[in-house]
Amino acid sequence: MDNYRQQGYARQLVAHCEQWAKHMGCSEFASDCEWDNTESLQVHLQLGFTEANRIICFTKKL
Repeated sequence: MDNYRQQGYARQLVAHCEQWAKHMGCSEFASDCEWDNTESLQVHLQLGFTEANRIICFTKKL
């Protein structure tokens, strides 16, 4: 997977998705990453995303 990093693929994908969302009438675009994934956080910020919130998710076995 590392050989695909820093190639501009994320920027291209997000740009394409943003154009599609605008075409569909959307006014906001969202994404997420794990709270400790600092690399993904930095990429999101570089792509123009703004951090909106941090949450903790829970599961419980039944």
